[in-house]
Amino acid sequence: MHILVIGAGGMLGVKLVKRLVREAAVGGTAISRITRFDAVATPEIAAGFAIETVTGDLSAVGTPEALIARRPDMIFHLAAIVSGEAEKDFEKGYRINLAATQALLEAIRVQPDYRPKLIFTSSIAVFGAPFHDAIGDEFFTTPLTSYGTQKAIAELLLNDYTRRGFLDGIALRMPTVCVRPGKPNLAASGFFSNIIREPLVGLPAVLPVSDQVRHWHASPRAAVGFLVQAGAMDLTVMGSRRTLTLPGLSCTVAEQIEALRSVAGNAAVELIRREPDETIMKIVSGWPQNFTPDRAHALGFRAEATFEDIIRVHIEDELTPA
Repeated sequence: MHILVIGAGGMLGVKLVKRLVREAAVGGTAISRITRFDAVATPEIAAGFAIETVTGDLSAVGTPEALIARRPDMIFHLAAIVSGEAEKDFEKGYRINLAATQALLEAIRVQPDYRPKLIFTSSIAVFGAPFHDAIGDEFFTTPLTSYGTQKAIAELLLNDYTRRGFLDGIALRMPTVCVRPGKPNLAASGFFSNIIREPLVGLPAVLPVSDQVRHWHASPRAAVGFLVQAGAMDLTVMGSRRTLTLPGLSCTVAEQIEALRSVAGNAAVELIRREPDETIMKIVSGWPQNFTPDRAHALGFRAEATFEDIIRVHIEDELTPA
């Protein structure tokens, strides 16, 4: 099986490729080749099969066609401009998050005798206020950000291209991935990770919102597990509804901070500085806070049970020497 990972240089992309290399199969089918694509360089990795690395801009004319000409059997589409950047740069957000995705779907459609499996990372940003206390699988999508709108449109396109038989697709509505390793990025949700990641290594972190902000989280380990499980699934069980809201953990910022205190002590918590940011507060106020993802649970998808678990995953995967 030939797998194409678009966005392979990002945090989830790197972790996904490492897991695919380690397991060397998806759903019982052996991997013969992985093509990694990103606009940035991807780290070297050794594998028992061929790994091809391609660098470029997915939104550039001809790039989707060149990738699909390789006729991968399975495609993980992880590439996107993050929420804060998509809100700041309207044109760039639509070019990368929507136009490039549509061009990829079109490149698949026009390939003769070709129907790959496509796993697309969507987001809970497709939902917008007002919300129920916990959002069920029947809740409609009314995004209140450009990023959420771009993801919602891409979901509809994936559903339609699947319905027409051009591909076999699923869109995974990811929780906010926390704790993200590495340096802070331009995502509006970045502070959820920053207030844990930095204090764990003795660095200060800025909290731009109220302690009472509630959000939906899963660890990077759980997120990669979602992707691999979707790749292994027989997607016909999804019927005509090819979007899936994934499990996560609903907690407030205050509960995050108390989990940090429980795991790392008061000294870590004291490194958090409260500096309100009206722009971030406005964006976050339109995000969902809690879900009842019954379809995903019925299909066997699982996330962490406590925020202490999420912090310990970060310590094990990122801060503990191999």
